[in-house]
Amino acid sequence: MTRVVIVGGGPGGYEAALVGSQLGGDVTLVDTDGLGGSAVLTDCVPSKTLIATAEVMTEVKASTELGLRFGRHGEDTVEGQVNVDLAMVNQRVKRLAQAQSADIVDRIRREGIRVVTGRGRLDGPERVVAETADGEQSFDADVVLIATGAHPRVLPDAVPDGERILTWTQVYELTELPERLIVVGSGVTGAEFASAYDALGVDVVLVSSRDRVLPGEDADAARVLEDVFTRRGMTVLSRSRAAGVVRDGDQVTVTLTDGRIVTGSHCLLAVGSIPNTADMGLDTARVDVDRGGFVTVDRVSRTSARGVYAAGDCTGVMMLASVAAMQGRIAMWHALGDAVSPLDLRSVSSNVFTSPEIATVGATQEQVDNGEVRAIKVSLPLRGNARAKMQGIRDGFVKLFCLPATGIIVGGVVVAPRASELIHAVSVAVAERITVDQLAADFTVYPSLSGSVAEAARRLHGHSVAQLVT
Repeated sequence: MTRVVIVGGGPGGYEAALVGSQLGGDVTLVDTDGLGGSAVLTDCVPSKTLIATAEVMTEVKASTELGLRFGRHGEDTVEGQVNVDLAMVNQRVKRLAQAQSADIVDRIRREGIRVVTGRGRLDGPERVVAETADGEQSFDADVVLIATGAHPRVLPDAVPDGERILTWTQVYELTELPERLIVVGSGVTGAEFASAYDALGVDVVLVSSRDRVLPGEDADAARVLEDVFTRRGMTVLSRSRAAGVVRDGDQVTVTLTDGRIVTGSHCLLAVGSIPNTADMGLDTARVDVDRGGFVTVDRVSRTSARGVYAAGDCTGVMMLASVAAMQGRIAMWHALGDAVSPLDLRSVSSNVFTSPEIATVGATQEQVDNGEVRAIKVSLPLRGNARAKMQGIRDGFVKLFCLPATGIIVGGVVVAPRASELIHAVSVAVAERITVDQLAADFTVYPSLSGSVAEAARRLHGHSVAQLVT
């Protein structure tokens, strides 16, 4: 029986453990903070639970356009009738995160996987040492998987105190809404929290070091979101980099590199992640890491050391829970001799949980613009969609990319409420190499937002290389 030792209980770790057990391995999972990792306990599940509350508030605020009135005679405002109990919201956030972790624990135990609570490190490529409350335990291994995740990066002159200066893992301890929240960082995490707290009624200032929010996302999509942010009253400071953050009682002061000062009641740092790979004995096992400390892996999750694999955020490969889980599964399929296909990032769909959401898959506008991908595109605004009109949706679009000769769909972008659900049809099309004519021929419900996906495909019918749609 193959001895498998996994270090880290996040999506990459626990999914690998389940596959390893399924394939007959003797699996030991060494975990420090709780099964599910940061994805379940401090990141994806908590943040999206908070965002779920924010989504309801966004819909309530927009409901007056649909004919709803607040108060007996319709004289009261939304804000006067609906308020947010942040303590209750965060209690629910933490309760759901723990419940999700408990479900994972139950599944792992039912599969007979050994779980060791402690900090694991490598003692060469074939042994893992776990530092537990009862002392050190050693485990010999035929296969080792590193899935230790990452933690929030902080600025040298902006040290979180867990009360007024916060990382995204600490916001769930707040019991009252901030009066003015300064979010430093306009990537996915910063944009999501800025959007959520803005919807909950907080005065939000978003500090972006780039010329637009979400610099890593589709430029057209980011432009829509930034327009929505400013229209709703959020202050967006573009091309502004934070130099430091200090707290003085109930106030925080953010100093920008150009000398400007921004004050608020709280500051949320969202400036990236650092892999949890330090002091893990990777050098003794001859596991290579890059300059940022991320473990170097190939498309089947192998590291530079024979028999040692890695998965998840500690590899820096498209830091998504879905990718981490797939990396972990691929590692076990490969290590235990099952059929395996290398990781293909071209078919990975991702979503930014702002309001509206931004979902993407496959080829990007940047790749098309720079000639890396030769594709035709069409972009279809949602404001012409019948269902969007009924729901009062004005912002958003569906964008599709297809190959000019064959019409095969190679990518797409959806900006809309619940874009995370709408992108699935495009994801299937990209993964299965479906053509625009095939997608257009499939029935959609009328009226529905998904109808715009089919309509975008119909508009790509018959276009040649010389007829690029702008």
